[in-house]
Amino acid sequence: MLRTRVITASILGALLLLGLFLLPARWAVAAFGLVFTIGAWEWAGFGALHGRAARAGYALTVAIALWVSWRWTAEPQHLIILLSAACAWWAISFLWLSLAPARHNSPLTLLCGLAVLVPAFLALARLQISADGFARGPLLVLWLILMVCAADIGAYSAGRAWGRHKLAPRVSPGKTWEGALGGLLMAALMATAGAVKFQLPPLAVAVFGLGVGIFSIVGDLTESMFKRAAALKDSGTLLPGHGGMLDRIDSITAAAPLYALGLFGSGVLA
Repeated sequence: MLRTRVITASILGALLLLGLFLLPARWAVAAFGLVFTIGAWEWAGFGALHGRAARAGYALTVAIALWVSWRWTAEPQHLIILLSAACAWWAISFLWLSLAPARHNSPLTLLCGLAVLVPAFLALARLQISADGFARGPLLVLWLILMVCAADIGAYSAGRAWGRHKLAPRVSPGKTWEGALGGLLMAALMATAGAVKFQLPPLAVAVFGLGVGIFSIVGDLTESMFKRAAALKDSGTLLPGHGGMLDRIDSITAAAPLYALGLFGSGVLA
């Protein structure tokens, strides 16, 4: 299993780098759209849509929403509105996780899929094509992914070494507060490393990295909550050793809108 996970992760990493740095910007945006449309197919299973036709219909609906929102957010003010709404949704999701993780119904779950997938796609896509700022778009997307990966690795390592106190036992029993703190520390360190490279204020960026790390944890737990409600271990079987596409992008779905809002909303990017 470990060998399979490593091989799959290596292939995904190579495809990510090729897509970010070699594809023309519009093709990279289309690739992001494909990834999130696959995520929509898997999310349909959380909402009790098990037939191929029903799943395809939901995935098509999300794909149309991706396209419509892409066109709408060509206006910078519209992008800020949508990213702000997405961050508000993730705050609500945190309360949902904390207070009532077992409260679910299929229509609400399917609606939540739009709130999870559409803003994350837009955040990544708009970052990818950004050119007016302290770094090229592909580097900005890569920095976000490195922060999220650092948080994930830090959480896993710290949890294995020191984990004692359960973080969200009703949603994901294996996660601990010690692991979460280790993940946040690693996210802040990765953010600081980026600040040094891009000549940004290290302290402010480290705090920003903590925020990205917190949102990445909420994204991970939110997908776990919906999987548990649907009695699923993984979101799918597309990626050998890793489960489905959503199992790989769950943290990014929450972290990306906050990250993009911080960069575009502060005026650091235009």
